[in-house]
Amino acid sequence: MPAYLIVYTERRGDDTVLEDDELTLELDADWATFHDAHGICFTSPRERISSIQRVDPQQDPEDQEPAPQKE
Repeated sequence: MPAYLIVYTERRGDDTVLEDDELTLELDADWATFHDAHGICFTSPRERISSIQRVDPQQDPEDQEPAPQKE
């Protein structure tokens, strides 16, 4: 599941984590905008954002399938 950590320039402990199965990020000159299947779900002026990092949760090894074997 895509997840993003948004760190703001004014560090007041209010950093944001967004996660959604269909989350996408759109950046333009002034705004960072996140969309999901239903449309815009979060937006912030880029001047307030220090960084945006993708921080997808680790998958459990039990949930992963082995790679197919070559014959």
